[in-house]
Amino acid sequence: MMNGDFIDPSKLNFKHVPVLLNECLESLALKKNMVVVDATLGGAGHSQEIVKRISGGTLVGLDRDTTALCFSAGVLAEAANVEIRLIKCNFCDIADILKSLGIDQVDAILADFGVSSHQIDTRERGFSYTQDAPLDMRMDTDAHKTADTVVNAYPESKLADLIWNYGEERYARRIAAAIVAARPISSTGHLVEVIKNAVPSGYGKTGGHPAKRTFQAIRIEVNQELESIQKFLDGAIEMLKPGGRLAVISFHSLEDRIVKQTFKQYATDCICPPKIPQCICHHKASVKLLTKKPICPKLEETISNPRSASAKLRVICKL
Repeated sequence: MMNGDFIDPSKLNFKHVPVLLNECLESLALKKNMVVVDATLGGAGHSQEIVKRISGGTLVGLDRDTTALCFSAGVLAEAANVEIRLIKCNFCDIADILKSLGIDQVDAILADFGVSSHQIDTRERGFSYTQDAPLDMRMDTDAHKTADTVVNAYPESKLADLIWNYGEERYARRIAAAIVAARPISSTGHLVEVIKNAVPSGYGKTGGHPAKRTFQAIRIEVNQELESIQKFLDGAIEMLKPGGRLAVISFHSLEDRIVKQTFKQYATDCICPPKIPQCICHHKASVKLLTKKPICPKLEETISNPRSASAKLRVICKL
């Protein structure tokens, strides 16, 4: 169920270091014969360890990236006594996908919202602000909207709003105005120079690259990431069997806020506004929070894998 031409995994330079690996494996409470979903398969860094613990079970791997799916198919080909089902899709459709496979409930679901190292490091994908590349940023290379559409076609006001909202960039309006004035912008390298010229000299020396937040905002817009996360969480909780667990890794405040608020809502009996004296919503908690505070990487992991530094793991159990 993978679209696109087959890609030989042996010819791919696909580096993937799973974040919070041991913490995820422990949180999911994996056992033999389980049905487990890796909703963001990537390079199968988490999944190749998951399959070792669910002998006799099934692993369903979801990803939008054909290259990731082809690579992971090779990684997981040796999995002993585990059924492997890899699907090219947006993880927000998890409920519909599982039902289409004849799966009514699952034991555990894992999602890692980070952009894969392979996508960042593959120059032509256009995710990185450190390499000159086409304005792409698509997680699904079959999708139509690219970063070029956002950068060169969006009105200035819309561009400023998304850089402010999705990038939490304080110079959003200055950057948007500079982008519009510089159009057509031809590449990521060109975009970086426009951003650098739009912000004060020295900006980014302490808070990261000056283009970091703008690139994040454009990537989120291209891939509709926040909308997908909310739909995914609702669908994932629906598909868990009683006692099933959902573990989610987020990397920036916008993602983590959605996860935290959604988990809290599902774990709360009454969600009526505080001013209402008596409950009228009749909402009942359907999950239990297993992490009141997020699990973060240990110092050793952040040293060996700096990209893990901002990761936060939250876990719930279906009642």
